[in-house]
Amino acid sequence: MPAKKSGFPLNLGTEKFVRVMEPSIKRYTENDKAEIVAVWEASVRSTHFFLKELDIVLYKSILEGFDFSTLAVFCLRDITGELLGFFGVSGDKLDMLFLRPECIGKGYGKLLMRYAIDQLSVQKVDVNEDNERAFAFYRQFGFVVINRKAIDDFGKPYPILEMALVK
Repeated sequence: MPAKKSGFPLNLGTEKFVRVMEPSIKRYTENDKAEIVAVWEASVRSTHFFLKELDIVLYKSILEGFDFSTLAVFCLRDITGELLGFFGVSGDKLDMLFLRPECIGKGYGKLLMRYAIDQLSVQKVDVNEDNERAFAFYRQFGFVVINRKAIDDFGKPYPILEMALVK
């Protein structure tokens, strides 16, 4: 019998219910890097339709050379150890949050965002203006636009919305 969504009781036909273990959030280690890059690329290709192919390749090469230990990076893994998603924080700003495409819309992003806000005191985030789904996602948590930049941090013509948490 296929398992239902994590964290929900399963009826195994015996009228007894068991709990499926929740995915775990753990701090990044260097062993996570290749998986993080792969999840990032899959996520970007399924959500950032506005990016040009050459720019995806450029950003991926930057990410491959990035020292993730300079941020507080956390990985979300299921009970088998598969990387479902990750996020990175510097100070009070969420710098990145990406999920495997098949995990988007299943509550994993909310789980990571709640952790970032509640445990790490995240108050700010930047989002691509053309990524309407991500913009709506952050608004659900109370983030509002405080500034707009016409170009991204790499000088590319992808407008960035700077958002801050309003409580």
